[in-house]
Amino acid sequence: MKLKKFGGTEQRIYDLIAPVVTDLGYLVWDVRYEKEGANWYLRIFIDSETETIGIDDCVKVTEPVDALLEEADPIAQSYILEVSSAGLEADLVRESHFDACLGCQVRARGFRPFADGSREIIGELKEWDKDGITLDVDGTEQKLAFSALTFVKLFFDFDETN
Repeated sequence: MKLKKFGGTEQRIYDLIAPVVTDLGYLVWDVRYEKEGANWYLRIFIDSETETIGIDDCVKVTEPVDALLEEADPIAQSYILEVSSAGLEADLVRESHFDACLGCQVRARGFRPFADGSREIIGELKEWDKDGITLDVDGTEQKLAFSALTFVKLFFDFDETN
């Protein structure tokens, strides 16, 4: 995996909407401008430091963001706007995600099996740099290169909630 940087369009959108989203009490987790088939999608992922994001939150953000985008018209072609939650197991793909998630439980998946034969490792994110991450896995530090990983996500143990 590679750390993502905002593309020009994504950065313009982020800069435009972040103050509005913040004023509404949310965080902009990610902005993605992607083509799927014949359609372009502007996907805005939101999060909250205190609450779980629900559909009402997405609607609350969509209306003012859509109005702002309509007025500013920062994208020449037509696109479909989607506002959604970053999710309990949000993808960590940007530097800001790794900074925000230091000390959190994450799940990392390798292209190939790790030394113990598994394809996934779950541990506490202790450090990260441009080359990879360091996880504390049951008291043992494991350094994982981004080049060996398919993804890193927040980990939520659904079994623990029952």
